Amino acid sequence: MTRLPLTLVVITQDAATQLPTCLTSVPFADEILVVDSGSRDATATLAEAHGARVVHQTWLGFGPQKRFAVEQANHDWVLCLDADESLSPALAASIQQELAAPRFHAYRFARRNRFMGRWLRHGEGYPDWQVRLFHRDHAQWRTDPIHEGVETPAPVGTLAGDLLHESAQTLENYLTKQNRYTSLQAERLIADGKRPSPARIVLSPLLRFLKFYLLRLGFLDGTPGLVHILIGCFNSFSKYAKARESGQNGPSGRRSSYRADEG
Repeated sequence: MTRLPLTLVVITQDAATQLPTCLTSVPFADEILVVDSGSRDATATLAEAHGARVVHQTWLGFGPQKRFAVEQANHDWVLCLDADESLSPALAASIQQELAAPRFHAYRFARRNRFMGRWLRHGEGYPDWQVRLFHRDHAQWRTDPIHEGVETPAPVGTLAGDLLHESAQTLENYLTKQNRYTSLQAERLIADGKRPSPARIVLSPLLRFLKFYLLRLGFLDGTPGLVHILIGCFNSFSKYAKARESGQNGPSGRRSSYRADEG
């Protein structure tokens, strides 16, 4: 099949145990680019063994790091994955077929998340829509330090198949990361001049639970689904409570010491 050339772009830090699965799921990539932010394991060596070009870049934050990585690609069409993500065979086939004659400049697909040993199929865990395939002249990563995403003024196409997200984190590590994220989200709220009301602090997690656990059938994912949505609800509570606390410490709030590094 004749198709447009594609660069697979992956940012890494200490991802030696996850990276091989990611890279081997995209055997049709014309270029593999790995941007590493200082791994102390065999990440760079493994990447090069899979034919990747490795670029070293000190951590800039999720959005800026991914934007920098896309700029280093040799091809305009890029597929951006995290080291703990891989393509399902169906999604790999969809991407190759679409690149033969693209109808859009950016594409989204469903991400299926593995949590506590189970692939989530409902609630917040699926479909977790992600825009990861795009022409860099028409789309780009936002520079948000966390919860980064791709922005584009053009219509976005949808591809069949799943992006598989299998985190190797323990629940303890996952909770630690969520605590770090909610602190950064609270800082963003304060920087935007937003001071959450007590009602929002209370109602946000409750509405989130109703939406994802009941309306989006999260209860069908058993205990992992329940734990996943309860953590999400607590995150809603935490970010607003932290923003409220910071807002009471002065007009500019109080900066936390958390850093959004990979993990």
